[in-house]
This record gives sequence, structure tokens and C-alpha cells, in this order.
Amino acid sequence: MKIAVTSTGPGLDAPVDPRFGRAQYLLVVDPESMAVEPIENPSVQASGGAGVQTAQMVAATGAQAVLTGNVGPNAYYALSAAGLKVHVGAAGTVRQAIEAYSRGELQEATEPSVSSHFGVKQAPG
Repeated sequence: MKIAVTSTGPGLDAPVDPRFGRAQYLLVVDPESMAVEPIENPSVQASGGAGVQTAQMVAATGAQAVLTGNVGPNAYYALSAAGLKVHVGAAGTVRQAIEAYSRGELQEATEPSVSSHFGVKQAPG
């Protein structure tokens, strides 16, 4: 089984990125061996559609589940349509999130956990 985890860096000890579509990295992890494949997310600076683009990228990795802090509606529905289980509330390091998932401590999302454009930085005003 492969699990995709949103991350701020390329290693298991990097913090979980609370955003899905604009996460800096997605780490595809085998939870049994803890082998990791880091993927830099090209959608970080996308002007729109980051959630769907990131979901398509994750689906192409063969992952069966996603661990993240939050997921917006477009990403959630794209992941669900691809057959991936989405788990929200991941925090700490990627390693800690995988361990929490293995213990059954992360809730499986049945709907988006945030509104559209949650991860977009707003200009100060």
C-alpha cells in the first residue's frame, strides 16, 4: 500500500503541510518499510485549479490514501473520484502522521474540511 502525505519538505521528519492543493511536497510512503518517494508539487504557485491538479498527480502515483491537514471541495471530489481515501487532521511530522494513520487515529473525510481557496495566500489589505 502507498500513502501520500502533504509535506513542507522532502523527508519523513518534515512537518505535514496542512494544505493539500498547495502543499510544497507530497511524500508517497510505504507504511510498512517507510520507503519514501518525495514529489515536489508544481501546483504550489498555480493561479487556480491547484487542488484538482494535485489530486490528479497523487492519483497517478498509485497511492490508495492521502493524509493531510485539510482538503478543499475540488480536491476532495477529485481524490474521491479516483478512489483514494482522504484522511484529514494530520499534524506533526510526516513520520508521526503515518504512525497515527497506522494506529487508526486519523479520521477519514466524508466531505471537504475547508472551503474553496483555503490555501491561497491573501494580499494584505
